[in-house]
Amino acid sequence: MKAMMFNDRCWINSYSMSHYPDILTRYCEEILKDSGFTILSKIDHHFEPQGYTCVWLLSESHLAVHTFPEEEKVYIEMSSCIKEPFKEYLDILYTENIDVWYKNEIRDR
Repeated sequence: MKAMMFNDRCWINSYSMSHYPDILTRYCEEILKDSGFTILSKIDHHFEPQGYTCVWLLSESHLAVHTFPEEEKVYIEMSSCIKEPFKEYLDILYTENIDVWYKNEIRDR
C-alpha cells in the first residue's frame, strides 16, 4: 500500500446534532457504513454540563466529532488511507440536506 492520506474537516450547524449525541452518532455511523468503511471500535465522552466528543477507529483510519452546543455546531474530521470509501463519504456528507460549511483538505503524499 502506498503511503497516502485523505483528510476532510467540516463544521455542521445543527441544533439537534449538537444537543443530542445519539442523533449525531447514528448519523455518522450511517455515513461510515454507507461509504464502505469498516468500524473497528468507538469511544466517546459526554462533558458536563454539555458537550460531546466521539472517535471511531476504522480499519481505514478514523473519524472524530466534537460538539459545541452553546453555538449549535459540530466539528467533524475524517482521515482515510483508502480513496474510494473516502470519496463516497464526501459525496454522502456534502449532499445531505444539512447546513455544512467546511474546509476540505485532500492530501495525497
